[in-house]
Parts: sequence; structure tokens; C-alpha cells
Amino acid sequence: MLHFKNNPSHQETNSIISPKLFDVAYSCIKTWNGYNPSPLHYLNGLAESLGVKQIYYKDESERFGLKSFKALGGAYAVACVLRSYLKKILPNVDIQNRDILSGKYSDLLKEFTVATATDGNHGRSVAWGAQQCGINCFIYMHKAVSKNRAIAVEKFGAKVVWVDGNYDDSVDLIKQDAIKNNWQIISDTSYVGYTDIPKFVMAGYTVMTQEIFKQLDNELIPTHIIIQGGVGGLAASICAHSIALWGSKRPKFIVVEPETADCLYQSAILGKPKMVQIEKETLMGGLSCGEVSLIGWDILKNNTNDFITISDDNVRSAMRLMAKGVCEDPSVEAGESAVAGIAMLMELENLKKIKSKLNIDESSRILLFGTEGATDQNMYDQIIIGN
Repeated sequence: MLHFKNNPSHQETNSIISPKLFDVAYSCIKTWNGYNPSPLHYLNGLAESLGVKQIYYKDESERFGLKSFKALGGAYAVACVLRSYLKKILPNVDIQNRDILSGKYSDLLKEFTVATATDGNHGRSVAWGAQQCGINCFIYMHKAVSKNRAIAVEKFGAKVVWVDGNYDDSVDLIKQDAIKNNWQIISDTSYVGYTDIPKFVMAGYTVMTQEIFKQLDNELIPTHIIIQGGVGGLAASICAHSIALWGSKRPKFIVVEPETADCLYQSAILGKPKMVQIEKETLMGGLSCGEVSLIGWDILKNNTNDFITISDDNVRSAMRLMAKGVCEDPSVEAGESAVAGIAMLMELENLKKIKSKLNIDESSRILLFGTEGATDQNMYDQIIIGN
């Protein structure tokens, strides 16, 4: 484990991404067919075993049947992009995102094509959204992504394109192909010249924090949020929204990454975005990213308290722990990337100095995001039974 103690200036984030986008996304997504708030589990047994007061676990394992929080971002961004396109064609029509996703405008959209690069979950969301809207979809995957995740995307009618290299190579190739073919990229990472659509994706993610705010009700505000890294889009959206919801009382914010894909940690040390070369894929496949999202970085650099890297050593154990449940805790289907925060807390049990620097102790109330369920059922089953 590596730890970087940031010195956040706690700058406002409204100039980077407006809280109005969060409210609009929530108002829209809660009207979708199949919408239900995902559970917030109170894991008292796990908390006691890890020496903290409380663990709140936001369980995204069944979100819209896609088994991942990514269902909130990619599909919503697809609908937002298509709404802008349709308003140019039908300027006098009140076009709603839910109508687009119902296929109401599919005849007008049948030549429209969206595309994205993915490690699996974001691509599934984009493909699902594209199918709902009746448009074409290409999903670029690097060859370390499991075939089962590709099959899950293809079930929604998307065309999978396999790419040599890693996730970042997929992103680079799709930029080129989208220009050649006049496709619209729906990416959860932002880069120079491409920031508007990732903001829609990030706004979709904040449905989780809207729900959490209501689910906690009169509970004390968590003392810590531990959130997965990746390109930083999820972390930044939750960070910005926690500031909007709780202001100066918001929890300490900790970003956790695999040690083999630590672009946010390395960027924090350098003080500016740094690309890292991924030489070995992590078991936490959804976090295997070597280049930060520029919007994400602009939010996280000034508002993250700590950046942490972890090994894969405790990931399998954490998944089994969640599946079994500790004491009277519920059994929870938690995929590889979902347990990053739990794996971090497990690793901290032998690293008391770092745990102290993070101000994690028996009074801590920690909010974790269970970002996915069994998105590759075969891999999940093999891990749970101990292979």
C-alpha cells in the first residue's frame, strides 16, 4: 500500500460541473422504467471486524439489471446527446429523455451511431441505452477484457471491436475511428476538446448520492467516503456532489486505486495529470486505467484528502466476505472492483500508521460504493468458491 496525504484547498466545484446537472439527471433517471433506489446496507458486523463504528455500503449489483452503477451514466449520456440532436430536427417539440429511451424517435435516429471504449460496465450501459433508443453502437474492448463481458454487451445489439493493448489504447483508437465514421463518442473520461458528454455521465452517477442522502435521513454524516479511482469520473462526481449536499461538513474523501493502475495517485504526487503505463492488469478490471479524466482531476486535486494504492491480495477475500456476510450482515454480490474500499480497510489492519494518518478509528462511519455485482458470472463464481 502507498499513501499520499493531499493538502486539499477545498475549492468550489460549481465552475467545473454545475449541481444543476445533478438535479436534472436525478429528475430524469427516476422516471425510467425499472428505476428503484439501490440498497444502502448497514454492515455492522464488517464494521466491528475492521475496527470502525459503521460501514454504509451502496449496493449497485442490480441497477437496472445491468449489475453496475455505470447503468446510470452511459445510458443517460446517450439520451442527452440524442435529445440535443433531435431538438435541432424538431425545434418546436418538447422532447424528454424518457421518450427517447422508449424508442419513440427511433425512426429519426436509425442512422445515428454511438461508440465507446470500455473495460465492460460502461460499454454495457451505452449499449443498453443505444438499444433502447434504436440506434447503432460500437464498443471497443482491449484483449484483457473477458469474453463474458463482451457477450453481455453484444446482447444489447452492439458490435464489439477488439483492440490490442490496454484500455487507453482502446480510447486512442476509437477517437480516430469516430472521426472517420462520423460516430458520436460516449465516454466517461474527458480530455482536451471533449468535456460536455463526460459531464452528463458524471451527472448520472450522482443519482447514487441523491439516494444516499435520503437513505441516511437523520443519520450522522459519514466521517469518510472511500471511493474507487479509475479515470476519476466516478470519484469526482461523488466528491462534487458530496460538497453540494454537505458543504463544509462533508466527509473526508479518500480515493483508492490498484497499485498497477495508479494514475490518480501518481498525478497527485506530481501535482498535474500523469499517464501511467499499465504493465500488469489488475483483478479489479474496471479500475485498470492509465490516464486521468481532465474534469475528474480538476475536481479531485483540490478536494481529495488522501490517495491510496492497494494490491490485489485482499480482493478475493473481500468478495467472499461480502458473499457470506459477517455475523448478521446480509449476503451481498460484490464484484472485483466493488470491494476496493473493503480490501483497503483489510490491508490497513496491518498498517496502523497509515490508518492513523487517515483518521480511521473506532469512531469512524465509512461510506463505501459497491460499484458492481457479478458482471462476469463465471469469474465471480470461481472466486467465491475459492479457485
